[in-house]
Amino acid sequence: MNKVQKILHNNQDDVSPAISRIPAFDDNYIWFIHGVAEKQAEKQIIIVDPGDAEPVIDAIESNQYLPQAIFITHHHGDHTGGINQLLNKYDIPVYGPKNEPIPHLTHALSDKQTISIDSMGLSYEILDVPGHTIGHIAYLGHLNLFIGDTLFAGGCGRIFEGTAKQMHNSLSKLLNLDAKTLIFCAHEYTQDNLNFAKIAEPGNKKLAQRILDTSKMRSNNEATVPSTLELELQTNPFLRFDQDSVKSAAENFSKQALKTPAEVFKVVRYWKDTLD
Repeated sequence: MNKVQKILHNNQDDVSPAISRIPAFDDNYIWFIHGVAEKQAEKQIIIVDPGDAEPVIDAIESNQYLPQAIFITHHHGDHTGGINQLLNKYDIPVYGPKNEPIPHLTHALSDKQTISIDSMGLSYEILDVPGHTIGHIAYLGHLNLFIGDTLFAGGCGRIFEGTAKQMHNSLSKLLNLDAKTLIFCAHEYTQDNLNFAKIAEPGNKKLAQRILDTSKMRSNNEATVPSTLELELQTNPFLRFDQDSVKSAAENFSKQALKTPAEVFKVVRYWKDTLD
């Protein structure tokens, strides 16, 4: 069965590639980045974080796509588990973080590197975004950000290997990106994240509207990802560590004064952990 759900475009960019969303496991999303129409490369794809090969192969064969590369954000198995099987079928390079054990890695990447796939008309800048894992990276290009598990719609990843300071620094990098940037995270966690966001910032009217919109989407079995950076900046407490409303809530929870945005973030992340 063809499991490609939808083709998405960022219309703010005249040469933006189409993106396909492939559901996997219970709540993962695998992404296909398509070559741009200008290059007549729409059938060529880059596979992002293939934790499971079967839905990827199914989608490729159903649509006669032509795999060109694999992009990996971090080493967790639900992002890398399909690599071996895919490489048994397709002779393609594997791009991934320099400082993590990625199977069959051919291109080791780190902060501020640029990678280009000229035949597809695509170019991406690498951002180091550690915290969830120690070497986590993201791929930024064409007003699209493939962020893995560092940032979620309405939330952020757990801190498994890094520190709260590292995760705060990673998320701070996103604050200066174009607000129109689409955020392609790897999980459908939005409703749960927004339930916590409402606890952290109950007076946020834009958040209240997002909760209603998200509930409607999920009741119709629609994906809530990608979101926009603009929406995350308005409603995601893990990007709002410099806002007085989030600072006050974090201080009330921790029963102490918090002097810096990094301290606010650390408390908010711990706060959500206590509720999961």
